[in-house]
Amino acid sequence: MKTSTSKNQYAYVNNILIAVVSAVFGYNLYQAIVHPENSNIGISLILVVLTSIMVRKYVYKQEKNEQEK
Repeated sequence: MKTSTSKNQYAYVNNILIAVVSAVFGYNLYQAIVHPENSNIGISLILVVLTSIMVRKYVYKQEKNEQEK
């Protein structure tokens, strides 16, 4: 899926959101491996799922509107 940042107003925010969620998930995955008692992997997985839903919702909505034009 290719999104143009000039046509899709959510593309920039989605890229930032994906980067932040990836960093948080990576850190918590590291904690789960090295220090299992300090990990919050369940919360990170919920954050990943919510991010996936939001990105799909706004990207597909924008692409659908472009195809109708």
